[in-house]
Amino acid sequence: MRVRRAHERGLTQTAWLSSHHTFSFGEYFDPNQMGFRSLRVINDDWVAPARGFGMHGHKDMEIITLVLEGELEHQDSLGNRGVLRPGEVQVMSAGKGIRHSEVNPSPDRPSHFLQIWIEPRHKGIEPRYAQRQFPLSECRDAWCRIAGSHDEGDGAFLIHQDVQVLYGAITRKGQLSLHVGSAGAAWVHIIAGDVRCGSLTLKEGDALALDTEQEMTITSQAPRSEVIAFLF
Repeated sequence: MRVRRAHERGLTQTAWLSSHHTFSFGEYFDPNQMGFRSLRVINDDWVAPARGFGMHGHKDMEIITLVLEGELEHQDSLGNRGVLRPGEVQVMSAGKGIRHSEVNPSPDRPSHFLQIWIEPRHKGIEPRYAQRQFPLSECRDAWCRIAGSHDEGDGAFLIHQDVQVLYGAITRKGQLSLHVGSAGAAWVHIIAGDVRCGSLTLKEGDALALDTEQEMTITSQAPRSEVIAFLF
C-alpha cells in the first residue's frame, strides 16, 4: 500500500483558482507522481464566482468531472452546453480533439469540483460528451458505479479504458468493502470526511494506492465520509 497525503499534493493558487493536484499537472511536476496505471489526473478545484477556464483543447483523454459544491457551466466545440450541479457527473472523451470551457456561472458562490483524467486504451477516437444526474444520495454505505469499461445496466458512463470508477458515502455505522484481484490494483481518494482503511486513517484529500491482491474494509470516523475508487 502507498499513501498520498493531502498536504503533499501540488498546488496552483491564483486570484480565482485554488487547485490541488494529486499527480503532476501544469507547473507542478514530480517525477514520482505521474499517475497510477491509466489514472493520470485528479484535480481538486475551487473556482471563484463568475470565473473559470476559457475555451481550451484536449486530446486523447477520458475526462470525468464531479461537482461537489456550487455550479459549473460547460460549453464545447461539439455544440454541447449545460450547467453541472452537485449529484451530476460529466464524462468527456476528448479523442482526436475537443475544445471546451468551464466557468462558474454564479455571481456570488464558489464552485468546487473534482476533475479526473484517464488515459484511453486507443487514441484518435471520435470525441463525445455526456452529463447525467446520479442518485448519489442513494449510495449510502454502498458503492455506486459512475463509469466503467462495460455496460452492466446500472446507468454508469462507458469510458474507453479498463477501469471501474466507484463512488461511495459512508455513515459512522456503515462500511464499504473493496476487493483487489490478483492482477488488479486500486486507487482510493477521500473526497470528504475521515475514514479508516484497514489500519490506516485517511482524511479529506488523502489517497491510497493498492497494487496487491487484498480485501479492505473502509469505515467512517465522521458522521458522513465520501470516497471515490478506481479499480483496474
